[in-house]
Amino acid sequence: MNPANITLRQLRAFKAVAELGSFTKAAEQLHITQSALSGLIKEFESLLDLRLFDRTTRTLSLSTTGQHIYPMAIRILYDVENMATEVSRLKDLQSGQVKVAVSQQLAASLMPAVMAKFANKYPSIKVTLDDCSVDTVIQSVNSGAVDFGIGPERDIVDSLSSEMLFELPFYVVMPKTHPFSQLDHVNWSQLQGENLITLSGSFNQLLMQDLPSQDAAIIKNAAHQVNFLTTAFSMVTQHLGLTFCLPYSRARVAQHGLCMRLLTEPRITRPAFLYRKRGRPLSDAAQKFYVMLCQYVQEGQYE
Repeated sequence: MNPANITLRQLRAFKAVAELGSFTKAAEQLHITQSALSGLIKEFESLLDLRLFDRTTRTLSLSTTGQHIYPMAIRILYDVENMATEVSRLKDLQSGQVKVAVSQQLAASLMPAVMAKFANKYPSIKVTLDDCSVDTVIQSVNSGAVDFGIGPERDIVDSLSSEMLFELPFYVVMPKTHPFSQLDHVNWSQLQGENLITLSGSFNQLLMQDLPSQDAAIIKNAAHQVNFLTTAFSMVTQHLGLTFCLPYSRARVAQHGLCMRLLTEPRITRPAFLYRKRGRPLSDAAQKFYVMLCQYVQEGQYE
């Protein structure tokens, strides 16, 4: 007998008949005719030169030799299926796709460097970035439109999970000619009397909640309130006031020709979270991107 002549179709036919005890049921399960199934079994028995089934007018059962062959056939089919699964996994890893929703500020500062590093290591995996509002990040994760999302802390529904990526302190941003630029750090109370440019929405509300009442009043009475940090930076450039940011905006601060100083007394921090859909495992490609993102964050390269 030449083992190379044994086919997977013969093994699958043998397995189906052995398990169902019926040529009719096995043919239906395999979606082939009963005559085609009988032909496969005869070919297999001929190749082995063994009788695999005991047949009577009423019953069909494995012969003694068939009982010995059955576990070997099962093992071969199992190994082939595992190989197919592994091949599929490797293909997904090499040419998969990762979809990530990221809040606008993090998308503009943190993500490009991570994406570039990932593309260098996994050039065949496509990473799609949706830079959007924090609310849209949460919605995209919950709907399953993305593999995961990244953004500031938000209340989430039970169908989502969150893990903190990092926590960073607030800085005040100013022109290089401002007196604060000569200091190592700036206290919140020192902002009294300064024209401030703050961000609208939850940014202001959360910040005021974290500050003592006298410092919260500074935020509440800000001279300007805008929607985007890039707008605030441009206004600071024109000496319309000072604004706030987190360390990952350092490169954009420098691009605008501005400088930034740590805000203290109190030292207020903001966490960034990774949001995922509960019960939805990451694909191999998404898992690789997740691991690289976490490594990048742990190394503090975003600060």
